[in-house]
Amino acid sequence: MKRKMSPIPTPTARVTLRDIAARVGLTPAAVSMALAGSPRISDKTKAAVREAAADLGYVPSSAGRALRRRRSGAIAVVVPNTTHHVFGHLYFMHVLTGVASVANRHDAQLLVATNADEADGITAYERVLRSQSADGAIVTSAAIGDPNVARLTTSGLPVVLIGSFPELPDATSIWIDDVAASRTITRHLIEEHDRRRLVHVTGPLDHQTGVDRRDGFLEATREAGIDGVVVEGDFSEESGAAAIAALQREGAPFDGVVFANDDMAFGGMRALRAAGLEVPADVAVVGFDDFGLARSTTPGITTVHVPAEEMAREAAELLVGLVAGDPVPAAGSTPAPELRIRESCGCRNPG
Repeated sequence: MKRKMSPIPTPTARVTLRDIAARVGLTPAAVSMALAGSPRISDKTKAAVREAAADLGYVPSSAGRALRRRRSGAIAVVVPNTTHHVFGHLYFMHVLTGVASVANRHDAQLLVATNADEADGITAYERVLRSQSADGAIVTSAAIGDPNVARLTTSGLPVVLIGSFPELPDATSIWIDDVAASRTITRHLIEEHDRRRLVHVTGPLDHQTGVDRRDGFLEATREAGIDGVVVEGDFSEESGAAAIAALQREGAPFDGVVFANDDMAFGGMRALRAAGLEVPADVAVVGFDDFGLARSTTPGITTVHVPAEEMAREAAELLVGLVAGDPVPAAGSTPAPELRIRESCGCRNPG
């Protein structure tokens, strides 16, 4: 059967690995391996890829050329946030711990690329691409539609993403099903504790995590015939407290709150106590993440366990494989999230 050929990009557009992949019916990762001469790619496929690259006028990026020419012995973690944001949140500490454990085992250096300020989001990506200082990169906490993520994944540099990136279905990525997890913990409040006036305090809605956890909450409330209330937060303890304060000013009745992370749940519980409300007797509270805070509060926070360190280790192992030219599945991996039942939801003698 004759393969349908993709249109040749205009001369003004920079041809990417994705363009070649569309032309020959492969993934960008397979195209990268073919151009690098990987023995795992057949000679016939290599020839087809080289022919398509020549026809399209593909010019390898400097990062791609550097990888073929030499190895730096380093892997990068790219976080398009400020250094203060990164080192102030436990999620990133878990990610760095997981990646570092793999880097140490493979005798590789670990580089961390962040940004000087929130307005300068491109710097972290540019630092990795232009410096040619890393053999591959792991990206986490990127905003929805961030064009730099797609640019990095088609640059020729091996890349693994941590998080859900539905707009990049061919990228190698690791994530959890935030929609299903949020739906499950919301159902716990409805089915186990008969909470019917529920509120969800979201994470930032310019990130897929915030959107997915909100959507899971709304799915569960719709299925139960409940009109769930949504208040936007930003994952900070302060925004959790502010959400509770806003609900009370408005006089909105509620008997359960699903917070999109444990920091906000902790802030929300402080605000509830300040208002003379008891958790869980008056208001049941659940969170998300289980990075340590949920175990140390009184009452302990019922939450979803996110295996961030394990995900980071798996992402790093996948990246090592990509750098070595091993075949790595383009589709992402989805570790199953688990509930951690504690007292804040109303459960007694939790397991």
